[in-house]
Amino acid sequence: MAKLSIRDLQLQGKTVFIRVDFNVPLTAGGKEITSDKRIRASLPTIQYALAQGAGVILASHLGRPKGKRNDEMSLAPVAVKLSELLKLPVAFAPDCIGAEVEAMKPAPGAVLLLENLRFHAAEEANDPAFSKQLAALADVYVNDAFGTAHRAHASTVGIIQYVSQAAAGLLMDKELEYLTKVTANPEKPSISIIGGAKVSDKIEVIQNLLKISDKLLIGGAMAYTFLKSQGLPTGKSLVEDDKLDLAKELLATSGGKLMLPIDHAVSPEFKADAGYAEVAEIPEGQMALDIGPKTIELYVAEILKSKTIIWNGPMGVFEMPPFDKGTMAVANAVATATDGGAISVVGGGDSEKAVKTAGISDRVSHVSTGGGASLEFLSGITLPGVAALTDK
Repeated sequence: MAKLSIRDLQLQGKTVFIRVDFNVPLTAGGKEITSDKRIRASLPTIQYALAQGAGVILASHLGRPKGKRNDEMSLAPVAVKLSELLKLPVAFAPDCIGAEVEAMKPAPGAVLLLENLRFHAAEEANDPAFSKQLAALADVYVNDAFGTAHRAHASTVGIIQYVSQAAAGLLMDKELEYLTKVTANPEKPSISIIGGAKVSDKIEVIQNLLKISDKLLIGGAMAYTFLKSQGLPTGKSLVEDDKLDLAKELLATSGGKLMLPIDHAVSPEFKADAGYAEVAEIPEGQMALDIGPKTIELYVAEILKSKTIIWNGPMGVFEMPPFDKGTMAVANAVATATDGGAISVVGGGDSEKAVKTAGISDRVSHVSTGGGASLEFLSGITLPGVAALTDK
């Protein structure tokens, strides 16, 4: 992606508007932050801008206030946490636009956090007047919120028309570098591991990855839609009956690249203590909740001989042992392949949780911070928040 990076900008004495992703989980009532991971992820970009002598304005959304002020979704607790992490005072604006906010313009080396962008309906509507008001606060723009890059909002796209330069932050840069590396010209053999509940959520991803991967390993509940489309028994497993024709078509046009489970871990109920069996064929009255031992062996062997690995979605109900075996085995195989020189990119959400549970986060090349955005990127869709940035 030949887009400007924050490293390409002259920041000395400038005010830089950085779109960050501070959409953090809060306790009921919005007083306490329960995970500061997203705040920590933005620190390198903020610290870089400060070290270059810029005044820093930070903007983010939090939750879904539907265009109205909602104090339970205020970014005020984030300002306190950020100040703690930066070991610097962080000023907090009462709003994100207007004369009062403009009067708070940070001096070089200082930080101002704006109030929740989505307190204005104009943010999600990508309203030009609102975009212009945001742009009026700064000299240059940096987008470091990969998780919102698939949304054409005022703070991700609209503002860019009214600033001289728009660049990617360090986090955004890293996301684009790795996602481009594994999709644009992947080192062979290249495999993709796709899991999760629904084929319908990942049709475009599967279609696009079939073009670039040598093998596509399917796990999770979506596997049973594929198996049923072939006339195989699926018992009480989760199946999308309205997607059977689509699954059949994907299999027929995959050129033999799609790999499906050959055995399963089943149970009569969706409960950890409801009993557990490993079977080649799913019996009536049982539901498959994980891939079986032979499938694990098969999938691990494919992963270990790969040079490029894309992983999005778990193999089973990994939050509920004993149905975590498939996902944990895949996670450990991805880590071992990466130790041996493969490039591995794990797409956000459940896969990120799985990598963390397996304790191998530091043994994969990159864990994406953007669930929806990474899915769209892997689907071959151009992300508006990336496309809008200034070309190098």
